[in-house]
Amino acid sequence: MLKKPCPYHRGPTKHTLEECTVLRWYYTDITAKEGAEEPPKDDDTQGEGFPKVKNCLLIFGGRAARLTASQRKRELREVCAVNTAVPSYLKWSESTITFDRQDHPDRIPNLGSYPLIVDPIIIETHLSKVLMDGGSGLNILYAKTLALMGISKSRLRSDASPFHGVVSGHRAHPLGQIDLPVCFETPDNFRREVLTFNMVGFPGTYHTILGRPCYAKFMVVPNYTYLKLKMPGLNGIITISTTSQHAYQCDVECIEEAEALAESPSIITSLGDGDQDIPDPKRHVGSFEPAEETKLVFLDPEASEGKALRISSSLDPK
Repeated sequence: MLKKPCPYHRGPTKHTLEECTVLRWYYTDITAKEGAEEPPKDDDTQGEGFPKVKNCLLIFGGRAARLTASQRKRELREVCAVNTAVPSYLKWSESTITFDRQDHPDRIPNLGSYPLIVDPIIIETHLSKVLMDGGSGLNILYAKTLALMGISKSRLRSDASPFHGVVSGHRAHPLGQIDLPVCFETPDNFRREVLTFNMVGFPGTYHTILGRPCYAKFMVVPNYTYLKLKMPGLNGIITISTTSQHAYQCDVECIEEAEALAESPSIITSLGDGDQDIPDPKRHVGSFEPAEETKLVFLDPEASEGKALRISSSLDPK
């Protein structure tokens, strides 16, 4: 049996069961565990020493989960490309950004509890409640903010794709995309770039949310401990900070808004042509939709109206 081809590997194999490395590792690990002595006592009770690494947990998905086979192959070639003799550096990469005690505020209440809020200028409007979210893969602009800025929805492009992560189990459909110039700081030392925003119709406590595309475009380095971020500017490094009081107020408003949405999901509606929300009990364009296609089934099979249930379209009505 050991001299036959390995049955644990699919497809044609060139090694025998006796030569199988995976099987050898498996039995070596079992033998080591059975013959292992009782582990020595850990003298590092304060946790100051370097930990012993036994496992490695990974998170898969993100942008790569949506790529087609050809796109994945093209991206793999780009990642594995041989380095050129003359490297190509990004603009602003020559700037050195560091944090030290000069950036330390006089007091840090509730370390790491509050969001990083900034106040950039988008077109000609100074926004005071903009969230810097390093976990977001896109920049989000609320329809109400766009209306307050006096920008027409006719400027929106309709090539926006749905995204997930706002409400578990649901996907959000943007109303469209728009490119807007974003500027940080004062005329003495500023930085201005054009960012692509996904406009959404559901309500939010912030004016807009700047995600990783903004971090990369501005070469931003955030510090969530000091509630500051730094970026290269025309006349040196730009430092942007917020007060703990302002961050606390924004955090409380965000929690209250989330609790209100949880108690009354009908609040999540799309914005119409006017400034007021237009609720639509059947469908919310630019709002949340179930990630799975559904259909309506009446409780009385012979009736065409009355009480009904909404089930997955893949299920049998019976």
